[in-house]
Order: sequence, then structure tokens, then C-alpha cells
Amino acid sequence: MRFRKKKQLSKEALDIKAEKKEQKKKEKGKRREAASKKLIAVGEKIKHLTITAVRNVYKPCHEFFSDILHAPYRAATDVYALMFLTDVVDFIIIVFGFWAFGKHSAAADIASTLSEDQVPEAFLVMLLIQFSTMIIDRALYLRKTVLGKLIFQIILVFGIHLWMFFILPAVTERMFSQNSVAQLWYFFKCIYFALSAYQIRCGYPTRILGNFLTKKFNHLNLFLFQGFRLVPFLVELRAVMDWVWTDTTLSLSNWMCVEDIYANIFIIKCSRETEKKYPQPKGQKKKKIVKYGMGGLIIFFLICIIWFPLLFISLVRSVVGVVNHPVDVTVTVKLGGYEPLFTMSVQQQSIQSFTEEDYNKLTTNFYDNARAMQFITLYSYEDIVTAKIEGSSGSVWRISPPSRQEVVKELLGSPVDMTLRLAWTFQRSAGCGVCMCASVCVCTCLCVRVPHMFPNYIRAPNGAEAKPVDQLYKGDEEGYQDITLSLMRDRSLNSTRVAQEWWDISIADCPPSTGACGVLPMVIFNDKVSPPSLGFLAGYGIMGLYVSVVLVIGKFVRGFFSEISHSIMFEELPCVNRSLKLCTDIFLVRETGELELEEELYSKLIFLYRSPETMIKWTRDKLSNDNR
Repeated sequence: MRFRKKKQLSKEALDIKAEKKEQKKKEKGKRREAASKKLIAVGEKIKHLTITAVRNVYKPCHEFFSDILHAPYRAATDVYALMFLTDVVDFIIIVFGFWAFGKHSAAADIASTLSEDQVPEAFLVMLLIQFSTMIIDRALYLRKTVLGKLIFQIILVFGIHLWMFFILPAVTERMFSQNSVAQLWYFFKCIYFALSAYQIRCGYPTRILGNFLTKKFNHLNLFLFQGFRLVPFLVELRAVMDWVWTDTTLSLSNWMCVEDIYANIFIIKCSRETEKKYPQPKGQKKKKIVKYGMGGLIIFFLICIIWFPLLFISLVRSVVGVVNHPVDVTVTVKLGGYEPLFTMSVQQQSIQSFTEEDYNKLTTNFYDNARAMQFITLYSYEDIVTAKIEGSSGSVWRISPPSRQEVVKELLGSPVDMTLRLAWTFQRSAGCGVCMCASVCVCTCLCVRVPHMFPNYIRAPNGAEAKPVDQLYKGDEEGYQDITLSLMRDRSLNSTRVAQEWWDISIADCPPSTGACGVLPMVIFNDKVSPPSLGFLAGYGIMGLYVSVVLVIGKFVRGFFSEISHSIMFEELPCVNRSLKLCTDIFLVRETGELELEEELYSKLIFLYRSPETMIKWTRDKLSNDNR
């Protein structure tokens, strides 16, 4: 009984424990469910808030872009010409203000910088970006893709502001507020952004017919159109881009043919409109104002071109030329192939400018020599200097004993003549070059007196070779001065009793009373050099200017006055309205997608230019048709 009671009690206790465990599990489950419900509720709230926030941002943006791309009322406009103009202005600002886009750079000349092969990296990047945007903008304009233009506009806005306000200041180490050139470039770029936004809002035009400069037939449009055609590669680049991004059946050569015909017809149309505004009655001679105005200008232009080299060189020498005296004069005397006998240099302190008194003495000495006076009068006293060269060599005669013996053998026993060479070198200021020449004397022995050796009148031209002035000597080299060569020796200057040797040169037969026998006076006539701004032209010389400038311009001008008869049937057209309409019809059917009709109209245009009779009928004036 006790055992049974204990068993029953243990069973009841176990049941009670089990019930408690189950209750605990149920309570934990309820807590978990409540926590999970709370988490789910929080997640739903977060999801709802996120979706609401995204919708609040996406919906206005979507509506904004949808209104732009799918506006119910849109007046298509064409402001591409103005956008292109602002891009051209920005391009010019970059080219001429390139120094503002480089590190530690100051205002400089673009030509001199490029000639030194120095291109700032930031300048190159901006130049390429500007040119690329112009190409892409043209492509979007031809394809008429507003969405592409919108994406391109957004990329440009963010990219340019990032570049101008963060990257460029870091590269140039100059704040944007301190960079006036960058501010000017940014100002015109903002104008471009405004025009682009207006183009996007209104949409591209449905039809693009020809060049925007050919819309009106007046002098201004004709002048601008001719200037547009003169820019190198611009016409070709535009035509190829138009062919690439326009749907057409024409080949590239046919496309270029249509463009050329249209351009010629536009020029003829402008001429005919001018004739209508300013008619010329039959049988009446041309007015003098027209003849002297147009013809006089052409005559003046041709005369200026013909005489330009002579006038330019003369003005450079007499008016705008800069006097450039030598800063260093070096004279060297060398015997054969051995070490120089004599070397002496003088600098500016020994190079004395001529005075009016010295110039008058020089003219007095050569007054009876017309040839010499003709040369002297080409120079003023400011162009002449006197270099006083010391007669003692500036360096000792460093010759080895074997070479010395060879010199003696050749002078005494060799039947071959030896050459005694006198050379001079003029060093001018930086950028003006070095002038040098030599005078040669042949002798059979080592003489104390060397005849006709030293020319004391030297001309230093703009080129690289200075020669004696032959006009101031009688008999050319026979008029050169005689000199005396003396080998000097001094043992007291060296404790080892080895003699120091050097050579002295003096003018032969020099009166000792003058006190200047130990000095070699050299009178130098210096040609004026052109200023740096005109150096690229003056460097060609007279013959170079005639070949490179006059003949080239002459050939270009000859093209206007020769072979006119070959183009009469294409240029002397009384009325080009029908031909002009045919070209615009080709543009129109191309824009509307009628490509088969475009090909037929092109064939008709080609036939018109191949048939002179048809061309005459098509271009006949209305008045002549009515009279017939």
C-alpha cells in the first residue's frame, strides 16, 4: 500500500512538472510570436517609409523628365548655331588663355610655348574635352535625340562643375575665384548650358535643311559663309559628320558633290540679289567710285605684295630694327693643324661704340670712294663698334716638343705651303646667333711680318657668317693690314726654368708715338636685327620672302583671274531659284525619309549639270522667258 501510494504520488508530481513545462513553453512561444509580430510590424513600417520616400523622389523626377521628353505642346526650335558659337568662344579662350590651366604657369605666348614642345596637361585635357563635346553635340543634333541630349547635358553639368571647382584648382594650385580665364570660360559655358536646356525643352527641329548661314541671301551671310569655307578642315569635317549621322542613300562622294553645288548656288544667289538691289542700267559706264574703290584697292594690294619683301627688310633695318652689338669678340691665329698661336677675347668693356665724330672721320677717309660711301651710308654711328683686341695672346703656346720639331721641319724644309689662318668669332645677345669667318694667308716659312693678314673692317650680318667689308678695301685682300708675329719668352715666371712662350701680334709699320701698336682695332658694322615678334619673317631674308610669300600669294591670286572661261557655264547663271529649290528638295526628302526620291532628285541634279542646254533652260531669267 505504501509502495502504491508513493508511486501514485511520483506520477502526480511528474504530471505537475510536465504541465508546468508545457505552460512555460507556451509562454515562450507567445513571447516569440509577439516579438516576431513586432519585428514584422517594424519591417512593414520601414518598407512603407522607404517606398514612400522613393516614390516621393522618383515620382517628381519621373514627371519632370516625362514632361521634358513627352511635352503635350512643344514648339520645336533650333539654337544649335548659338550653342556652336559659345563652344567656339570657349575653344578660343582655352587656346589663348592656356597658361591659366597649367601648374605654376604665367601669361605667355602660345606660339613660343608650343615651339618649345611644352603643353600643360590640364590645357590639353580641356582642349580635347571641348573639341569632343562639339563633335558629340553635332551628332545629337543630326540624330535629333532629345533623350541623348538630356543625358549628355546632365553628364556635362556634373562633370564640368567637378572639374572647374575641384580638379582644376588642385592641378593649377589656384582657386577658381583667382583664375580669371577659367571664370570667363565658365561664363560662356553657362550660356551654353542655358541654350542646351532651352533646346531640350523645345525639342530639335524636325527638318534640318542646309547650313544656317545660307538662310538669307545678303552680304553678311555671304561674308560669313566664305569665312566658314576658308577655315581648314571645317567644311570637310562638317560634311563627313553630316553624312555619318544622317540617313541617306548617297555615297560620301555624292554627298560632297551636293554640298559643293549647294554652296556655289548660294554664292551665285547672293550675287544676283545684290544686282537686283543695285541695278546697273544698260550702256552706262561703271561709276568712278566703284572703279577706284574696288580697282584701287586691288592695285594697292598687288603692289604691296610685289614689294613686300624689300619694304619689310628695309623697315626692319631702318625703323623697327634693334641694334645688337657683339658682347664678345674672339680672334684666333692658327698655323696648319697645330695648336693655335694666338687666342684673345675681348668683352663689352673693350668694345666701344662709335660716336658721331668717329663716324664723320670714317666718312671723310672714304669720301672719294663712291662704292665705300654707298656701304657706309647704310649704317648709322649707333650700328658701328670698335673692338680693341690686345696684341698679347691670352694663353701660352702649349705645343709639345715633337710637334714643335715638326713645325720647324715643315717651315724650313717642306716644299708644301703651310696655311696661317686668322679667324674671328662674334658672340651676340641670346637668340641672335654667332657670326664667324676666317682670313687665310699662305707662307713658306715662319715670318715676322705677315702681309695682308688682318682685315680691320668687318660686317656682322643677321646670318651666321661675318665677312670683311670688301667695299672698304682696294684690291680686296690686298688692302688688308700687315701684321707682325712675335714669339715671346719669359723664364722668370716659372721656378723650374722652363720658358713660358706666347705670341704677340701688332700692326706692322705702326708709329710708336700713337701708343696703340699693341692693340688690333677691328671696326664692326652690325646689321640691325628684327624684334622677336617679326623674327619668323625676317629670318627668311629677301629671297626667302619672295619664294615663300610672294609666289604663294601670287599663285593664289592667279587662281581668281585665270581659267574663268572654264567656269562660265556654272557661275554665270541669271536665275538659280529652280536649282536652289532642287537642292533644298533633296534635303527635305532626306529628312522625311523618302530615300528613293532623294536618289532620283540627285540624279536629276547631276543631269542638270551635265546638260548645258537643260541648265540654260532652268536658269533662264523670268523676264527673258516672258519676252519670248
